[in-house]
Amino acid sequence: MNDPSKPFGPNRQREVYAGGMLADQTPDLPTSPDELADLAREHLPPEAHAYVAGSAGSESTKGENRRAFDRWRIVPRMLRDVSERDLSVEILGQTLPVPVMLAPVGVQSIIHEEGELATARAAADLDVPLVLSSASSETMEDVAEALGDTLGWFQLYWSADRDVTASFVSRAEDAGYEAIVVTLDTPMMGWRERDVDHAYLPFLDGEGVANYLSDPAFRDALDAPPEEDMSSALWRFTETFGDPSLSWDDLDFLREHTDLPILLKGILHPDDAREAVERGVDGLVVSNHGGRQVDGAIGALDALPDVVDAVGDDVPVLFDSGVRRGADAFRAVALGADAVLLGRPYIYGLAIAGREGVRGVLRNFLADLDLTLALSGHTSFEDVTRATLRETGD
Repeated sequence: MNDPSKPFGPNRQREVYAGGMLADQTPDLPTSPDELADLAREHLPPEAHAYVAGSAGSESTKGENRRAFDRWRIVPRMLRDVSERDLSVEILGQTLPVPVMLAPVGVQSIIHEEGELATARAAADLDVPLVLSSASSETMEDVAEALGDTLGWFQLYWSADRDVTASFVSRAEDAGYEAIVVTLDTPMMGWRERDVDHAYLPFLDGEGVANYLSDPAFRDALDAPPEEDMSSALWRFTETFGDPSLSWDDLDFLREHTDLPILLKGILHPDDAREAVERGVDGLVVSNHGGRQVDGAIGALDALPDVVDAVGDDVPVLFDSGVRRGADAFRAVALGADAVLLGRPYIYGLAIAGREGVRGVLRNFLADLDLTLALSGHTSFEDVTRATLRETGD
C-alpha cells in the first residue's frame, strides 16, 4: 500500500503538496464532503440535486446517520511500527484491496452524461469494487464491460413481476457480477419532500430504466415495445418496480434462480439479521438507504453493533449510510463491518468532473482511510476492533 505508484495515503498528500509548491496548483476537487456537495450543486439542475441530496420527510434520519459517527471516538496507539500497511480484507472468499465499495446509486444519467459508465471506469482505475443499481441508466452488461476485471456486485430491486426479478439475477450472473445485493427497504419509495415539491421522478423521463427496457421478461409483458410506446413502458415500470407483499419465505424464489451469493441490504434490527442467517443468506448490509426511506429512523451506525453481535462470524456484514470520510470507514470497521459502501460523495464527484471526479473523491477518501489506520497505530484492519473506539454518548 506504500508503493509510490499507489494513489493512497502519504503518496496522495505528497502529490498535492508538490503540485502546490512547484506549479502553484491546487486540487480541482475540495476534500471537505460539505464543500464537495456545495460544488456539485452548482453543476446540477435543481431537481437532480434534490433527488440526490434529499432524504425522507424532515431528513432527520440523514442527520442522525452523521451524528451516530460522532458518538464513537478513535483512541490512537503510539510507537507501533506502521511504516507498512495492508488495507485489504476478505469477503465471501474474495480479497478486496480496500474495505470500501461504491454503493449502488441509481439514475446516474441525471448527474453526468456518461453516468454509470464513468463511475465503473473510475472504479476500475483504482480497483475499487462497485455495486451496480438495478435502476442504472446503462445496462448491467455495458457497466460490467466498463468495470473490466474489477469486482462487481449487482443490487436487486425485487420487482412485483417475478419474471423480471428472475431475469435480472440471471443476466447479472451471465454478465460476471459476483453477488446479488437485495435492497429490502424499498418495496415502495419513501416520502421525499424535495422530489414531491419538484414533481420530479426521473424514471418517468426515461432515466434509470436501462435494465428494464432491455430486459426480455419486462418487454414480453408490454403490449408494444418501448420503442413504439415509451409512455406505457415507463408506467409499467412504476407499477412493478417494487413488491410490498414480499416476506421471508420469498427468499427461496431468489435462491432457485441464482447460484451467486445473496446479501440483504437494509438490515437494522438484530432479529432481522438472525432471521436472514437462519434463511441461509450469505451476507448483510446494515443500511437505512442514506435516510431516503423512513424519516425518524435509527442512525445506521447505531444499528451496526447489535447486528454484528447477532450474527457473529456466520456471515459478512457490510455498512452504508452516512459514510463521508476515511475516518468514518475506520469506525464502521471497528464496530464490526467487513467493508463500507460509499455513496453520495462519489456521486458529487461524478457531477463535478465525471470519471475524474469519481477518481478524485476515491483517492482522497482512501488516503484519509490509510492515514487514519496508520496514525491510530494499526497496520491492517484485522487489528481494528471495537476496543479501538470509545463511546462518548450524545
